Formats: sequence, C-alpha cells, structure tokens
Amino acid sequence: MRLSIHSGWILCGLLCITHATFAQWKVLKLDTQANFRAVHAPQPNVCWIGGSGGTVLRTTDGGEVWDIMKVPQADSLDFRGIYGFDRETAVAMSAGVAEEGKARIYRTEDGGDSWQLVYQTTQKGVFLDGISFWNNKEGISFGDPIEGHFFILTTDDGGRTWQELPLENRPVAQEKEAAFAASNSSLLTVGNHQAFIGTGGAPMARVLRSEDNGRTWQASETSLPAGPTSGIFGLQFWSNKHGVAVGGDYKDVDKKSANVLLTRDGGATWQLTDSMVPPGLKEAVGLYHSQFVKYAGGQRPTRHRYRLVAVGASGSGYSTDFGKSWSLLGKEPFHATSFAGPTGYAVGGKGLIGKLEKFPKKRKKR
Repeated sequence: MRLSIHSGWILCGLLCITHATFAQWKVLKLDTQANFRAVHAPQPNVCWIGGSGGTVLRTTDGGEVWDIMKVPQADSLDFRGIYGFDRETAVAMSAGVAEEGKARIYRTEDGGDSWQLVYQTTQKGVFLDGISFWNNKEGISFGDPIEGHFFILTTDDGGRTWQELPLENRPVAQEKEAAFAASNSSLLTVGNHQAFIGTGGAPMARVLRSEDNGRTWQASETSLPAGPTSGIFGLQFWSNKHGVAVGGDYKDVDKKSANVLLTRDGGATWQLTDSMVPPGLKEAVGLYHSQFVKYAGGQRPTRHRYRLVAVGASGSGYSTDFGKSWSLLGKEPFHATSFAGPTGYAVGGKGLIGKLEKFPKKRKKR
C-alpha cells in the first residue's frame, strides 16, 4: 500500500552558541505514527526511511512529498535498517526475533511499488542489527552473537541473495556482548573494503573491524562506558583512517558521561572524550559536507567544508573540528540520521522526521 503526502514543514531552531546565527532542523508532519530508526539518503533529494509496522517512506524531491508504504505481509516487522541505492532501488532489514519470523530483508527495484523477500531465517538466536553496502553490488548485514560469534551476512549481487559467513570467520563475542539496533549505524561500511561494528552490552565496548568486505575481523577495545544497556550506538568515518563513535545508555538518555571516541588509525585504537553537547545518549553521527561528492578514500577533508552531526534521545549537536568539540544544534529526540552532501535527514519516534540544509555562519568579531 502506498500513500503520497505533501509535507508540512515547521521550524524547530535553537540559537547556536559562539557567535552563530540560527541553525534549524525543519521538522515535518506526516500522517503516520510509526517509530523510525533507519534513514538513508543516497542523493540530496532522495531519502528512504524504515519504521515500525512494516512502514517504509520515500521522497524523491527533497522532502516536499513523501510516499508512505506498507510492505506486504510485514505489519509485525520493525524496519530498523534501510539502504537506498537510488530513487527506485532499496533494501529494508527488519530487527526482530528470528524464531518469530522477524529476521528478514526485503528489496525493491520499482520505488516501493513491489517488494521481494530476499532473506529470512528462523535460526534460533538471530536478531539482525544493521545493514550497509560498499557499492551497488557488495553489502553486509549483521546480528547479535550466536554460539559466541556475531552473526554476519554478505551479498555480492546488490542484496538479491545473502550468504551467512562461516562460524569460524565471524568475530568472536565477549560474554553478554551484543549490538544496538537503534539507528542502523552500529554497522558502517567505508570506502571499497572496510567495515566497522560498534558493540555494547558487556563491561567493555569494542569496535570490530574488517579490511576485506567482512570476510575476516579484528577487535579493538575502547574505554567508552558500557554495560547491559550502554555502549557504542553509532559510527562515522570521513576517511579510511579517521572516524568517530558515539553512544551512551538507553535507560538513562540524559546521563552526562564521556561518550565520544575518536580514531586516527583506521579503528585500531580509540581515544575517549567528554566533549558532547548536548550531553546524554547519542545514537548516530552524520557527515555534512558542502559539496555533494562521493568519498574516494584516503584524503582528509578540510574543516570548513565538513561537519559532524550527532543525534540521540537527548538532542543533537554538531562539530566543526572532527569531534574534538561540539555545539548545540537541537532538542529533537532523533534516533538516526543520514547526509548526502549538504542535505541531511533525521528520524525518531512517533513519525518524527527532520531535514537540515544549512549551518550557522560564524560572525566576525568586531
């Protein structure tokens, strides 16, 4: 079922500190109360959103008009992972208990007019947490540990078929370790071959990394506070060496604690900082850049062209120095975000959707 709705924008802005003018999330109202935890913008005007109740949204005109779709026979599913290749093709991943038939991946090639079930398992213990792609062919999905190893799926045909990685090649999990299916960004693909997974649940949060499209894995320990309800929720890289991880505690979303990790060596080591503004749980990080160019890998962007945007239940913040310091952006409780060049989208509970196109310009001191 598809319903096209013209969005009504409302401005939700906050005065940004340090000699700044207003930066605003444009928050829209649509006829849906679905909870959204997955968003992907392959192009500035194209955005796909995954939500509860088998709901998928799509815009092809920058958010003016949205198609609200219900994937057939998926009313009980929560699409917490989504990846859009273009305006017509996308894959949607449901996070749920496999034994209840809720571990599924769907694919569309006609803008959501029809959906094909391309993967489903009832294997005991499978719970999918995220999905991403390196290119139009090669992709990866992952889930919580089974038999002491994280569950890994790969595809080499654009998500039409999926293969389970052999148990002996999957990353070994700590006791009680898992991942958070909160924003589809605890899994990140970078460049042509790199993949990263952020974990929680155990006393130590870790970053799992692969340099060969998910075939083999290494683990890096971090000092970000972790436990049954806390750990790493979101990852973002702006080169093959430089990246950030954010997290917190979903049972105490306003808790002030160090929850930003930075790496400068491709995820081998991570440094903890307590610079996040606003404090509290951060679930995802988007990468804003002033020109829409595909990442080629290897080169670090200049500061004046790139900004990081972190979102979470406690509000959103942005950084102009690659995560070393942060400024307040908004109080909207977004769960997930995705940027295509200068255009960003963010989503949250009860139909919450926002769009961000501009940042405050720094005023010259007199």
